[in-house]
Amino acid sequence: MSDDDGAQRLRRPSWRDPRLGVGVLLVAASVALGSWAVARADRTTDVLLAVEALTPGDRLADAELRPHAVRPDGLAGAYVAAAEDLPDDAVVTRVVGAGELVPAAAVGRSAEVELRPVVVGLPGAAPSGVVKGAAVDLWVTPPAATGPQEEGEPEPPRLLAEALLVSDLLEADSLFVGAGGSAVQVLVPQAELPGVLGAQSGEGQIVVVPVPGGGP
Repeated sequence: MSDDDGAQRLRRPSWRDPRLGVGVLLVAASVALGSWAVARADRTTDVLLAVEALTPGDRLADAELRPHAVRPDGLAGAYVAAAEDLPDDAVVTRVVGAGELVPAAAVGRSAEVELRPVVVGLPGAAPSGVVKGAAVDLWVTPPAATGPQEEGEPEPPRLLAEALLVSDLLEADSLFVGAGGSAVQVLVPQAELPGVLGAQSGEGQIVVVPVPGGGP
């Protein structure tokens, strides 16, 4: 092997060497891809988060909401954007729990809500678990007999309505609350309104029973 052959093998690659150009391109592409990934990871958009539970018919204009940053990868479009200009009559059409992002699919207009609020007075405090957004059943217990006992079994309690949503708990100083009592506002389907309102005007006692696992 001649000295010229050894010198040729040890010679540093020239800038004209295509391998050097490919290496530079790979490094540049790697840096650009890393910068793009970091910038994308840092990019967020603000959507609305419910501070307190919302029930069907609650106006978003009156609700306590705050912006919450999320990454836009397929999520932002599923929720109501904080910058979105909502109509004045925009309401939620299903329960949105406290701390939950407000889904775009859960927002509509008041005319779309087919539930009506009914206040049910209670002789004492509301049962544990009866909170806004929780599901409850309404039962009617017959009035206690005051005269001579009639023959036969006493009338048992009957189920009046089931899985109704609690939309509000009324304060003790409300006009709907008797002395020492409380009141719960529930959302009743229109088809069940006659039965519920009729029971309120009757002599029986309406009892609110929480549905296990029916919390917001």
